[in-house]
Amino acid sequence: MNTKQVKKVVKKELKSVQKKGNAIVKKNLKVAQAKGSELKAIAKSGYNQLKKDMNISPADAKNLEARAIKEYEKVKKQMEVTAKKAEAYIKKNPGKAAAISAGIGAALAGAAALWLSNSDKKVNKKKK
Repeated sequence: MNTKQVKKVVKKELKSVQKKGNAIVKKNLKVAQAKGSELKAIAKSGYNQLKKDMNISPADAKNLEARAIKEYEKVKKQMEVTAKKAEAYIKKNPGKAAAISAGIGAALAGAAALWLSNSDKKVNKKKK
């Protein structure tokens, strides 16, 4: 295999890895958003209940606490499963894992740069 062919294969493999990495990130993001929405709904429900009846009974407080802990444990378990899957994938495919990590890092850096540039614009508008 000559250099040109190697570059072509590497480029093709990198695109494949990026697609797989993006799919994994999107899937985990959806799971995290769903769990976050569930937790937010439970917290809002509890807050509304507390707001409605400031004299919440100890039993109700315990019930709310138990629900929050249960949801937390669900999220924790899901994240542990995902971490184990990722660890197994990394051990099985170290080169691909490195490429995925680099792609994710670049995406996060880009997102952070956009976020910071937008927040700088908002600060400058407020000063004017």
